[in-house]
Amino acid sequence: MTGDAPPPKASASPTRTSTDSAPSDPAPPAESDSKDDAASLPVPEAIDMEAFSQILELDEEGSHDFSKEMVTAYFSQATTTFVDMDKALADENLPELSSLGHFLKGSSAALGIHHVQASCEKMQHYGELRDEIAGIDLKSDEALARIRVLLPATKAEYADARRWLKKWYDDQSDPLTDVDDDDDDDDKGKPETKAP
Repeated sequence: MTGDAPPPKASASPTRTSTDSAPSDPAPPAESDSKDDAASLPVPEAIDMEAFSQILELDEEGSHDFSKEMVTAYFSQATTTFVDMDKALADENLPELSSLGHFLKGSSAALGIHHVQASCEKMQHYGELRDEIAGIDLKSDEALARIRVLLPATKAEYADARRWLKKWYDDQSDPLTDVDDDDDDDDKGKPETKAP
């Protein structure tokens, strides 16, 4: 009967944690390929493992070249976009902030960096003078004030995801070689946002 079948992967959402599913006693890893290794890591809040695993499936057997190239390109793109966001915020350019939020939202979604994705979606809407969650229109000063709070939080979410991704590749004995280690410092790799 179809009513007895469990729902497909609905309970495997990495965005929710519970005490029942805490990975306190993970089974020792069996000999497996790296795609299975991603599923054996504790699921971080910063990464949607279902999306990230789909990227890993595109890697050739025994290689992470494709996914590493995507992650490295994302890191570069995000760093540049944050610089552009800082400038747009300093210039109080809401349409540019909306455009940049939309841009980084898409590339974050592709890798499963869902907190950055959600924050960038908020920025996109704030730049359009809209709070979609509350269903209200915003004035320019309200939108800018929200983005001034949102942007540093988004950079922190990015830094968390970046650290996790770098550690994942390090744990696979296949480190990201085109990435500066200095970017993991709290004050580096994240352009500063000027206070109002």
